[in-house]
Amino acid sequence: MLLSIVIPVFNEEKLIREILLKIKKLNNLKKEIILVNDGSTDSTQNVIEKDCKGLYDKFINLDSNFGKGYALRKGFELVVGDIIIVQDADLEYDPQDYLKLIDPIINSGHDVVYGSRVLNGSTRTRPKTFDTLIRVLANRFLTFLSNVSNNQNLTDAHTCYKVFKTSRLKQIKLVENGFNFCPEITAKFSQLGIKIHEVPISYHGRTHKEGKKISFVDGFRAISAIILYNIVYKNK
Repeated sequence: MLLSIVIPVFNEEKLIREILLKIKKLNNLKKEIILVNDGSTDSTQNVIEKDCKGLYDKFINLDSNFGKGYALRKGFELVVGDIIIVQDADLEYDPQDYLKLIDPIINSGHDVVYGSRVLNGSTRTRPKTFDTLIRVLANRFLTFLSNVSNNQNLTDAHTCYKVFKTSRLKQIKLVENGFNFCPEITAKFSQLGIKIHEVPISYHGRTHKEGKKISFVDGFRAISAIILYNIVYKNK
């Protein structure tokens, strides 16, 4: 099976080449790498075009920053693989987990797999800051709310590593432009009757100073999205 790796990028001039090198070195996978520069205001575009030649297969450059969800939709339009994986453009998530993530789809009949940062067997490092503690607690609450709303039993609903059959993606319509991509896609997969499978992954968190993009405001937006797609727009 061909694995399509879709990477939305915003202001990651220091890390984009390194993450692409890590993915490219995975020689035991048949893969295509789709890169979407989401209107970066630093030198990301220049780094991609000059220093990353041969490290990706398809590239979209957006003139403005529309958000993670929008960038992913643009990347999904170019997918030709059987399985899609969402990859952030930093080093918080390790591509070495790809085989572990796609195995339940290839060998166990699952349609959607999430990589969990908290499931037993996961390895993780996080900055020891109050900001990080609040994010961890918020993620637990959002996952609980997602499970109650979607009839799932997830431990990490808002993980970056979301892996799914391309055929399943074609059954839903995504509209969120920002980080609400996460609660939206979980709700819409759940409404297809899909039970989402989880596997433990490696995670190396970073601070906002180091480049982390998601904020507390996005947590409140996620709550509204969970309610929106499970009540107001359910099955639409």
